Amino acid sequence: MPRRRAKPASYSASPGLSQAEESLQILVETEGDSIPLMEINAGDTQASEQWDFVLVADRRTQRNPKQACQQRRFLEELKRKGFHYKMKEDHEKVFFGVRADSRIFDQYRTLLMEPHGPAVRVQPARPTPIPATTRIRIVNFVLNSKTAAGDTLEDLVKNGVFETRFALHKGEDDLRKKWAQWRNMVHKQPIDDIRDYFGEKVALYFAWLGWYTYMLVPAAVAGLVIFLSGFSLFNASQISKEICEAQDILLCPRGDHSRRYQKLSDTCTFAKLTHLFDNEGTVVFAIFMALWATVFLEIWKRKRASVVLHWDLYGWDEDQEEIALELINCPDYKLRLHQHSYLRSTAILIVSLLMICLMIGAAHALVVYRVLAAALFNSTLLFQEEQVTTATVVTGALVHYVAIVIMTKINKYVALKLCDFEKPRTFSERESKFTIKFFTLQFFAHFSSLIYIAFILGRINGHPGKSVRLAGMWRLEECHLSGCMMDLFLQMAIIMGLKQTLSNCVEYLGPWLAHKCRLIRAKLSHASEDPELRDWQRNYLLNPVNTFSLFDEFMEMMIQYGFTTIFVAAFPLAPLLALFSNLVEIRLDAIKMVRLQRRLVPRKAKDIGTWLQVLETIGVLAVIANGMVIAFTSEFIPRVVYKYHYGPCRQGANPGVDCLTGYVNHSLSVFHTKDFQDPIRIEGSENVTECRYRDYRNDQDNYNLSKQFWVLLAIRLVFLIVFEHVALCIKLIAAWFVPDVPQSVKNKVLEHKYRTLWYGRQRPGRGGARPQGLGPDPQQSHSCL
Repeated sequence: MPRRRAKPASYSASPGLSQAEESLQILVETEGDSIPLMEINAGDTQASEQWDFVLVADRRTQRNPKQACQQRRFLEELKRKGFHYKMKEDHEKVFFGVRADSRIFDQYRTLLMEPHGPAVRVQPARPTPIPATTRIRIVNFVLNSKTAAGDTLEDLVKNGVFETRFALHKGEDDLRKKWAQWRNMVHKQPIDDIRDYFGEKVALYFAWLGWYTYMLVPAAVAGLVIFLSGFSLFNASQISKEICEAQDILLCPRGDHSRRYQKLSDTCTFAKLTHLFDNEGTVVFAIFMALWATVFLEIWKRKRASVVLHWDLYGWDEDQEEIALELINCPDYKLRLHQHSYLRSTAILIVSLLMICLMIGAAHALVVYRVLAAALFNSTLLFQEEQVTTATVVTGALVHYVAIVIMTKINKYVALKLCDFEKPRTFSERESKFTIKFFTLQFFAHFSSLIYIAFILGRINGHPGKSVRLAGMWRLEECHLSGCMMDLFLQMAIIMGLKQTLSNCVEYLGPWLAHKCRLIRAKLSHASEDPELRDWQRNYLLNPVNTFSLFDEFMEMMIQYGFTTIFVAAFPLAPLLALFSNLVEIRLDAIKMVRLQRRLVPRKAKDIGTWLQVLETIGVLAVIANGMVIAFTSEFIPRVVYKYHYGPCRQGANPGVDCLTGYVNHSLSVFHTKDFQDPIRIEGSENVTECRYRDYRNDQDNYNLSKQFWVLLAIRLVFLIVFEHVALCIKLIAAWFVPDVPQSVKNKVLEHKYRTLWYGRQRPGRGGARPQGLGPDPQQSHSCL
């Protein structure tokens, strides 16, 4: 006979019993058996004054008949569902304490009670108390559900019926001492205590953030070593020596802001600085970071599995949890099935592509700004000619940061609207879809400018005699005299530095100042003598939280992880900055959540959800981006090709000559000054017959691209393919070598399944006789031969 599913739980008061003796009767059916009714004592609903939530309304709503009626209707409906409430008021606000009856939690326990096989889980004589996180989560779900009138609490808040609602901070003193203090910055986080107070979702976030910060230590050390190794070659680099000694080589004027020839030796300092992060160690560091990202994620998966098993959530199912909450809220709940609409998906794809085009357009707008800013700085004489490029890069980075802040708000709004249009089945599904959409838009908002600088800047400008101009007027921006790696380094340093410092300052000072202002306003009024009301008022004066409070923290870390891995070849100090930022971030978030904000609604989870896929995607993108930076932005490939194909060592090593001797002269093309369109405007043009510029062009062939350019391009492409395949293979081997789940966790889960099935065989048969031929005790080692 096929096995029948367990029926949904129902409850009824036993006849002749008082409310305090009401019990919940559950009927569970299994294959061919009818299990006797199990009774779970509901207990005295009034025994505890533990209020789960507090609703707040303005006192003026009591004088508005319509709003007062809506309040009563909402509270009465809660009462019919098994809730109790108490009203308290001060001179401005009305507070409604809400507490769920213990029968609701008994029903929750029973709905998620899964009989293993034909046996029934034994109930303890005294049910264990419901954790506060579970109480708050269940009550929050019911409060946010639709009422009989079709309204939700959010609708009532928008209509002014209620002002807000929040869970109460209770018993947070331990977390204040052990976690939410600056002096605990280097101490281990109390993850279990965080889980007991804020729920699994928040605890997993801090567990992941702590592990990420810990793993940043080797990456930061490696990046610092690569950066400092450049100092050891600061004065020993053959290329830097040639640049510093090139007194007779004149560079062609760059852009419209430069009206004179410049000696190559004037770029000596920048050439040495560029060598700090554009050296042979860059390739090794990029491969190291690809391996680091893989090991970081694989070991995190192992840690997550151990933590989740410790919390007894390894087999927890999110869909089953949400269905149980729906049944508690409405016994007649009808299951919403998964749906997919190709029409909706097409519309969402089109809107997403339009938004991505908008991000790319914003990057082009930044290009226009940099061109116009260069012309403005030059015309207003605010900067010297050699400072115009640096000033343009710095201000461009600042404008980019402001654009990121603005586009973040727009992207969040668009992603939310797209999620509502898609109509996800559950809140968890909505959060997952929103995460993907929002991160995709944010990725282009943050990295489009960096992509332009790394791979487009200075490559479409033409040559000195025939420049590409914007609107036929302004000449396009050139790379820095020392190369495009310097531009990329400056952009990364400014954006990441601003994002880490300003974000942390705003993230802490904003809530701190808001809380202080609320406290000052509250002190002007008389404090209540009722201790319970004072506690509610204290929680009310804390900063509000919303659905995105934890989401925003995750998103901030994902963008930082992107900066730490993508383009890290151009900015090896990124892991070091991220390490210092995270040490501060953990304590900032802890202080905010415990001291400055209302209590976050706990959420149950056994992983970090879609964010794991985001991290894996960033890891793959990092391999591609760093390979392209090394191949097309840095001077690594041209140096290697010259060393073994054009240089003095092409026939073999020569101990007395550096293999890069003559590289600078080889990498600069010749331009004859007579071919300038307007040579008279350039200072000193009457005494100069030729100048040099960074490119591979043939002055004897109308300045077309030379043979060396095409040879380099082919080698760059080959290197990119080889680098990406090697790095991705290393990632795959590392992922295979480090199992996602530790063997100890697998064995414990396997042992639990075995013990459950073994004990299931011990249940007496239908006639009362114990089946014969039972196996040995599962605790004993045994093998069947």
